[in-house]
Amino acid sequence: MRISGGAARGITLAVPRGDLVRPATDGLRQAVFSSLGARVERAIFWDLFAGSGAYGLEALSRGATAGIFVERHPPTAACLKRNLAAVGRSLGRTLAEVEVVTADALTWIPPGGERSADLVFIDPPYDLIEHAAPVLFARLAGALAARPGALVLFETPGELTLAPAGWECVKRLGKGRRQPTLGVYRRS
Repeated sequence: MRISGGAARGITLAVPRGDLVRPATDGLRQAVFSSLGARVERAIFWDLFAGSGAYGLEALSRGATAGIFVERHPPTAACLKRNLAAVGRSLGRTLAEVEVVTADALTWIPPGGERSADLVFIDPPYDLIEHAAPVLFARLAGALAARPGALVLFETPGELTLAPAGWECVKRLGKGRRQPTLGVYRRS
């Protein structure tokens, strides 16, 4: 798996061994970032259930200025930190404005104000989505109040459609049933 665009394009990302991480496919990430275009530049992101960090690292490569990765599994968070260091070297930056938090995304308390996100990437284990989606969307409604144009990008299996109260799905990316898809949500 590699960074697909931006200044760190081509950097190979390490993925922890085992089945704890299901990295976002290169094709879906390319579609997501092509769709976001210039919105990524100078953005602040949160990458929840970060795993290898593919979404957030891609955002950094494409011009995001700050972000928080949230990953609860310490060995996976350590792998993510190595990926972050590799991307930072490629960008020629220390990435001091980027943080890796070892915590459960369902109980993590997001920062508000200036550290609020423009983009929130959510890629949970698929078996957690039914429980996680309502909790996350309810929490994000308040946490993103300082950023009225913030987008939540939620990856799901293609056969699942989320319809969270107070949110509108403005775009769906992916190949459909039996393939990973990503819904782009904004507050309605």
